[in-house]
Amino acid sequence: MGVQCKAVPAIPEPGKTNPSQSPVDTTLAEPPQSALSGVARVLVHAGKLKPQAAEDLVRQAREKKTSFVNAVMASGAVSSTDLAHTLSQALALPLLDLNAVDAHKLPQNIIDAKLAAQYQVVVLARRGNRLFIGGADPTEQEVVERIKFATQLTPEWIIVEYEKLAKLLGVTAASASEALEAISGEDFDFDIADEAPAPPEESQELGDVEDAPVVRFLQKMLVDAINMRASDLHFEPFEYHYRVRFRIDGELREITQPPIAIKDKLSSRIKVISRLDISERRVPQDGRMKLKFGSKAIDFRVSTLPTLFGEKIVIRILDPSSAKLGIEALGYEKIEKERLLACIHRPYGMILVTGPTGSGKTVSLYTCLNILNQPGTNISTVEDPAEINLPGINQVNVNDKAGLTFSAALKAFLRQDPDIIMVGEIRDLETADIAIKAAQTGHMVMSTLHTNDAPTTLTRLLNMGVAPFNIASSVLLITAQRLARRLCENCKAPADYPRDALLRAGYAESDLDGTWKAYRAVGCSSCNNGYRGRVGLYQVMPISEAIQRIILTEGTAVDIAHQARSEGVRDLRQSGLVKVRAGVTTLEEVLAATNE
Repeated sequence: MGVQCKAVPAIPEPGKTNPSQSPVDTTLAEPPQSALSGVARVLVHAGKLKPQAAEDLVRQAREKKTSFVNAVMASGAVSSTDLAHTLSQALALPLLDLNAVDAHKLPQNIIDAKLAAQYQVVVLARRGNRLFIGGADPTEQEVVERIKFATQLTPEWIIVEYEKLAKLLGVTAASASEALEAISGEDFDFDIADEAPAPPEESQELGDVEDAPVVRFLQKMLVDAINMRASDLHFEPFEYHYRVRFRIDGELREITQPPIAIKDKLSSRIKVISRLDISERRVPQDGRMKLKFGSKAIDFRVSTLPTLFGEKIVIRILDPSSAKLGIEALGYEKIEKERLLACIHRPYGMILVTGPTGSGKTVSLYTCLNILNQPGTNISTVEDPAEINLPGINQVNVNDKAGLTFSAALKAFLRQDPDIIMVGEIRDLETADIAIKAAQTGHMVMSTLHTNDAPTTLTRLLNMGVAPFNIASSVLLITAQRLARRLCENCKAPADYPRDALLRAGYAESDLDGTWKAYRAVGCSSCNNGYRGRVGLYQVMPISEAIQRIILTEGTAVDIAHQARSEGVRDLRQSGLVKVRAGVTTLEEVLAATNE
């Protein structure tokens, strides 16, 4: 490490003199071995302390129950630099300048933080089974044995200056304390009544889980996310830092960077309240938890994922009120809403909702189910997992390990006298076949698919192996959707878009008649950079007889899209442009959310 090691000079035994010394030096002879040893003896022999002063410092350290090095530094009898150089020369140990070390790049979580603070040591590096530890007192053998036992590694001392080490440990502790202790002290209750007792081998980890600052930090993050209308929380570990981000109105925003040392404790805490296995860190896990926020209980869906530097955890906020907003709040235009409502009230058939993850498909389906949820209707859903609890609806969670797949649940549903069936997602041919047969035998079936728009959904089913006549005879309507950020009503301002830009976006010449104005985002204290909430962009495509004929002749998605346009079906881009004309969102948002 760029340090010169020097030979250890002979240290005289107690009561003896070195033959090379002159008689006058005997006044500095060391006191008995029982009185001085270790660092004290080295300092006396090097002439840095007189024997009587060393004895006094040893006594003071014993009375104050502190180390001899701490007593020496407090007295100022020896400087931090003199102490480090003297010990390095006398004990033939390397000396390292901590000012040349990047604290963020030091190994983390190899030894316990409390142990490091108690003995004032820092882990500098690891090479194979050797662990290099920096400290001002290399004669402290107790810490060596404790580190060796805890890590199963062989500790090797590196001398560092006391003041620089104290500063390094103090800065680390201060940053951790500032990040975790300066948070709200409010108490919140987690609903973990069904939590299973932890195995005995996890008792040590559970001790860390109950670390009060970590508990309060997690509670603070969850409450802040709810207050900021976030949909997801991301806890992300990296090599030298830890990051927490919220997704607000569809946009990820960095909230804070807590100390990286808390990543394992925070992960364990989240796992405990989500009823996950805290000892398993090699495979992804999924769970749920509930937070009692005042008189309101809010569910959270938890997903863990092992990464290079720890477990990334994403928590999705599941607000039951979002499924009860009503179809008017979702952003359907009048003609789109009429088409959708006409189809969901049909006695049988299939309705498909498509779009990428996070585009609001589940909320749309739940809204339709709430409209249909009457005492005389038997509704069953199978989901992975069921995100929001809907009273009056029989909801089933997929459990692949137990054999409860989408197809297995669908087969069971057909023996349960259902009227309406909702399938969380059609992923394979078997599920698609059973769902289509159910739609053909007197049941209303609703489901989702991951496709770009409504016309490509039909070709996706064909590619999965579903027969064209089954698709044509069972599918009633397909709706594709995206979410765009909604303009804040308090601060939006008129926008002056160039005419060419509007034409390239998809407007016709007849649309640019000057009877409407577009708006742009500004930003104020009550919104997120000019936006507040989100609005849906929809392509609602009923399956007409003409489209059925295209399906039966195995036509392409382009043929289906052309026919749909001729029947007055807006694509996603056109739906977004309508929202721009209405002043609901911006042209930039529509262009970003659609690809036409």
